[in-house]
Amino acid sequence: MEKLENWWKNAVGYIIYPESFKDSNGDGIGDLNGITSKLDYLRDLGVNLLWICPIFKSPMDDNGYDVSDYYQINPEYGTNADFDNLIKQAHARGIHILVDFVLNHTSDQHAWFQKALKDPSSEERDYYFFRKGKKVGDKLLPPTNWKGFFATSAWEQVPGSDDFYLHIFGKSMPDVNWANPKLREQYYAIARYYLDHGVDGFRLDAVAHLAKDLSFEDSKAPADKDGLVYDTGKFSNRPELFDYLHLLKDNVFSHYDCLTVGEAGGNISPEQSLLMADRRSGSINMVFNFDTVWNNGAYGSIDKSDEEIKTDVISLKDNFMRWYWTCHKKADMPVYWCNHDHPRVLSQYGSIAYRNESAKMLLTTLLFLYGTPFIYNGDEIGMSNVNYSSLDDFGHDVGNVNAIKELRHNGYPDDQILHYLNRVSRINARTPMQWDDSAYAGFSSKGSINKVNENYSDGVNVLDEMKDPYSILNFYQYAIGIRKNPIINDQVLYGELSLVDHNHPDVFAYMHDGAEKIMVISNFRPYPVYFTFYYDIKDILLHNYEGVVIQDHVFTLRPFESFLLKVR
Repeated sequence: MEKLENWWKNAVGYIIYPESFKDSNGDGIGDLNGITSKLDYLRDLGVNLLWICPIFKSPMDDNGYDVSDYYQINPEYGTNADFDNLIKQAHARGIHILVDFVLNHTSDQHAWFQKALKDPSSEERDYYFFRKGKKVGDKLLPPTNWKGFFATSAWEQVPGSDDFYLHIFGKSMPDVNWANPKLREQYYAIARYYLDHGVDGFRLDAVAHLAKDLSFEDSKAPADKDGLVYDTGKFSNRPELFDYLHLLKDNVFSHYDCLTVGEAGGNISPEQSLLMADRRSGSINMVFNFDTVWNNGAYGSIDKSDEEIKTDVISLKDNFMRWYWTCHKKADMPVYWCNHDHPRVLSQYGSIAYRNESAKMLLTTLLFLYGTPFIYNGDEIGMSNVNYSSLDDFGHDVGNVNAIKELRHNGYPDDQILHYLNRVSRINARTPMQWDDSAYAGFSSKGSINKVNENYSDGVNVLDEMKDPYSILNFYQYAIGIRKNPIINDQVLYGELSLVDHNHPDVFAYMHDGAEKIMVISNFRPYPVYFTFYYDIKDILLHNYEGVVIQDHVFTLRPFESFLLKVR
């Protein structure tokens, strides 16, 4: 395998949701100066790459992913000068900055869309997808039967007109038309602006959806009771997408030493991802996929009991490895457990009852897999899902509001919906970062948009964990230091990765081959399991328990026990 010559091969990434990270001015909203104030903390943790979720001007209908002006920082987060200072201060500490770049849609308050609504003959009208509705009897129906990601029709009628516009997310986020060269030039200019201001790259939001089925024909897949079809093939990973990304690279990215990471949902395959991220022929550097996020049956689990939610360890291993085998010789890969759109990984694959042990196990498992690891803010202190008592607590998120409406429409009672959202809602990842045990977890002096998780007062906060040498936070710091060791990092990136005992239903174990063999062994269960082991242990680099229980080549792995070993 060829040696990587890029700055991100040595990176450990950290994902920041700015609204809930740190409030510096007491208005209850996290901001850029709050992030800047925590750069020393992040440097000391060991991370050297920040992906910051959207910070551009926005009416915040979808938490900043509805951009109304790409050239202005959201006033709730600060000013353009505050952002310039954040970049300067981060670079002074050896930390790179990725910003979230929303390419698939704008806010309906963006000047382009407002012009498109007011003047159907304008250039901006063709920046979006407007189509006539279908008249059926005395009803005017949407142009197609497509269902969007937020549980509604992907079309919204223009008031006073028989025109509709396309929005595969919320109705306040109309999709832009990447088939239009003039629209593409607008995005090239925006990207250059931020790269020239010192950002080190972009996380490309919803990049899988830039190309649409321009025939605008109905999907022939089975429809729901409202006649809508959720068919991502109409707007995800279509062939034209890869042409658009190559144009973006040729016009912008190839002229800068920048990192570009695409969010590629829509059931993208590893083979399709290479069309984007192949080192020699691709257009971006890495691709985030969702294949390892929901391997516990929680997605769409409204009808399941808690006992039915269990990590499918074999599926989890298979999903990591099919991406590895397809990509590792040809493409860089990001690895992560969760981001701002998912439940907390400790609640997904770990255990609140074994918070300390499972948080450390999950980090060890992730950190030494092939690729660039990304940690979500708060995972380093074992933050977990919420336990809200009212559906009103989920009312600040448009996706949840639409889900509640749909589930009620389908006959589910509120208590069942509440239990389900406490399990799967993305609000779980958007509660305030827990800095200490003072009011509002030290996030703000005023409060927050989403309610703080009450466990901050039970030691799940940064300050308390700093004082405890055996805390999750201190384990993270030590483990990241090991991963950044040049010898270990090279072993992870260039030593061939293989599973150990693939068919074990409870243990995720893998080894990197080479002059120094390193092995991770992780029990994903809240109970002891046995694991057969035929290697000699040269050194224990990481371990989340005291002592080792092994006899006659069989480990007895305690709940969520995990090792990083040097073996021969």
